[in-house]
Amino acid sequence: MQMQTLAQQPARTIWVTFRKEGMHKYPAALTDPKLATGDEYDVSFLGYPHRHTFHFKIAIEVFHDDRDIEFIQFQRWILSLYSQGTLQNDFKSCEMMSDDLYIQITKKYPGRKIEIDVSEDGENGSHAIYERKQE
Repeated sequence: MQMQTLAQQPARTIWVTFRKEGMHKYPAALTDPKLATGDEYDVSFLGYPHRHTFHFKIAIEVFHDDRDIEFIQFQRWILSLYSQGTLQNDFKSCEMMSDDLYIQITKKYPGRKIEIDVSEDGENGSHAIYERKQE
């Protein structure tokens, strides 16, 4: 049975996930009255170094349906950025880690829409959408 031709090509992305352990610290939490509230909303403990397992999900635009970017290779390349010291996640916010990843990814894969999720322990985090830059 032949597949019918799509009326319109869909926007396509591939995505990869991985986890990285890291230390975290938010110094302002110790003194900012909006954070160190002394009540049930107090998060002053964030001002001290503490461990997280950061969860990442990265989606990148692809332009055809046959491994424009092979996702296992993409994931391995991203992990190598950490193992080789190009990127690190200690003492950065989720948003900072996302921006750092975007800078590296767009150097290798320019002109693509990229979406990055970074969460602390898979619970709370950030979602960033980096629209395609026209070359």
